[in-house]
Parts: sequence; structure tokens; C-alpha cells
Amino acid sequence: MNDQRKTIRPTIPTIMESPSAMEQFQNQCLRPILKLQNELLIAIVRHYLEKRKIDLAKMEETKKVQQLTHSISKDGRMRGLLFGAVVGQFTLEEWETYRTQEGECNRRITQLLTQRLVSQLEAFS
Repeated sequence: MNDQRKTIRPTIPTIMESPSAMEQFQNQCLRPILKLQNELLIAIVRHYLEKRKIDLAKMEETKKVQQLTHSISKDGRMRGLLFGAVVGQFTLEEWETYRTQEGECNRRITQLLTQRLVSQLEAFS
């Protein structure tokens, strides 16, 4: 099962060799999972915005970015759903890496989610 999970992930080329184990984990695990789960991540955020009656279409660009950034980093329910979509794709080995460095992994996941979703603001308007 673990190998099958990895085979469906998109390959993301990296410019340089990752010097640290955490950067390797980010580039070989987190980034491909976020790309694979992109449509689901957008659907989760759309649903969250609809449920909270937040209309990004009526906001200025900077307010949209602020709202999305705040929601990803501070709203526990949405954050839990987004993280679940990512962590649910881990292999057992990746889970062990995550578990042993949870704080750093969470910081990186939050940062990558924010970058990915903010770069696709048009999907929410």
C-alpha cells in the first residue's frame, strides 16, 4: 500500500539537492502530496468560505490574501481538514518523520498550503 500511494504522486523537479532531511521531506513528500490533493484542498476552502459566509469576490486583493492566510493558520477546523487531506496521504515511514518533527512539519505544511492556495485566489472568487 505504501508504494502504491507514492506512485500516484506527481513528480516535482527540484533545482538543487536538498541539504537537510526536512527539506528532502518537504520536496519529496509534502509538495507532491499538496499538488496531488490540490482540487480537494480548493474544495475544502471553498466550502469553509461558503459556510462562514465569506465572499472573497467582494474583497480587495490584499484582503483576500489576509483572509485566506488567517483562515489557514488560525481557524482550527479548516486547518484540521486541510492537514487531514495532507497527512492522510502519508506512508507509515513518512508518518514517523512527521511524528518526530511535528512542529517543523506543521510549519512547513502551513506555509506550503498558504502559498499554494493564495496563488490560486481566482478559484475562490
